[in-house]
Amino acid sequence: MKKTNVVYRTLRYAKNHGIKATIERAKQGNEPAVPPKNDVIGFYSFVVDNDPIPLNRKEYEKHKNDEKKILNWVIPEMGPGSGGHTTIFRFISNLERLGFHSRVYLYMSPNFQDNASIRKFLKEYFPLLVPEVEVYCDVSQMKFAHATVATSWTTAYYVRRFNNTISKFYFVQDFEPYFYAHGSEYEFAENTYKMGFRGITAGDWLRDLMRGQYGMKADSFSFSYDDKVYQAKEKPDHQKRVFFYARPVTPRRDFELGMLAINELCRRMPEIEVIFAGWDVSGYEIPFRHRNLGTVTPQVLAESYVLCDMCLVISNTNLSLVPLEVMACNSVAVCSKGENSTWLVNEENAVLVDYDPVRIADTMEYYFNHPEELSKIRRKGLEFARTTSWQKEAKKVYDSMIRGIEEDERKLQ
Repeated sequence: MKKTNVVYRTLRYAKNHGIKATIERAKQGNEPAVPPKNDVIGFYSFVVDNDPIPLNRKEYEKHKNDEKKILNWVIPEMGPGSGGHTTIFRFISNLERLGFHSRVYLYMSPNFQDNASIRKFLKEYFPLLVPEVEVYCDVSQMKFAHATVATSWTTAYYVRRFNNTISKFYFVQDFEPYFYAHGSEYEFAENTYKMGFRGITAGDWLRDLMRGQYGMKADSFSFSYDDKVYQAKEKPDHQKRVFFYARPVTPRRDFELGMLAINELCRRMPEIEVIFAGWDVSGYEIPFRHRNLGTVTPQVLAESYVLCDMCLVISNTNLSLVPLEVMACNSVAVCSKGENSTWLVNEENAVLVDYDPVRIADTMEYYFNHPEELSKIRRKGLEFARTTSWQKEAKKVYDSMIRGIEEDERKLQ
């Protein structure tokens, strides 16, 4: 890929998302920081690039009977603590322990230009990735594997081309078309579900969507939590508190809706203290009692959940890991209703609310005034969280991948 396109792509992402540091990095390149024209064709050239990378028969014959199957993972660039990448790396590590061998390749990465720098970064910020996993800064270094895994809609376009593999999988953590207005990028993302990959989805909502709407062969995994971080503790005081997972930069997390709901709740019950985490909200007018934690470590999140009676976690796409982590800390998750949530949470282990700020306030006020009912939900949530296991979910994914590789290999005989 031309350096110009990488700089343009980096700069546009930065301008769209308000990331000043990324803009500065783009400006430090040899190309002009602000191109004279917007290179739409260059920016999206990967969408129409379908020049196939063929199967290397020699490599296939060499490895086809390997007991330890090789997986290629194609991932987008990440920042420190990226939740989606954390889940990917958690599964890669658990699959490595179960008998796969994984190689990780960055796709369209403007900030990591050599293998040593990305490996150093991952060792520092994603220590859960086991050292046996190979890591490369670019897909140009990718070799034959028994299966190749796309992990986002952009990476799917490269995996479509890459035929030096037996099987192609799509690790689907969310319905990515919903990340955009209903325009070009929505269509680009949606089209990747029609590429014939096998799906490995985060939860049954996505599995059913992939099967029913796109005809994809898909299996699902469920969620768990890091039990070394998220641990059940008793609330240390009697102060009424609400946690709000506030992500104004992520529209699907309904920041504005949540702000209106909490403001209405605090208008009625001004003694409530609100804890914000997920993003710095200091630039917003907040008329009620609150703490602004910004972007914090999992350890700080766990401590915050313990302090709170209820934790508001709204999502208009797939459920995040936060509700289960809240339950594991002996607090109560307040989640939006819908099939995107109820594949994991229900009326017994969480508080479910409509996408309406007044009704959310009504519901939370009710539970503050009926603590015995809230206590029952808290207990059920903790019990449910403790039944989950990342190792158990990794075994599901392992079995699905082995089955898919065996089925696809028969077509190559």
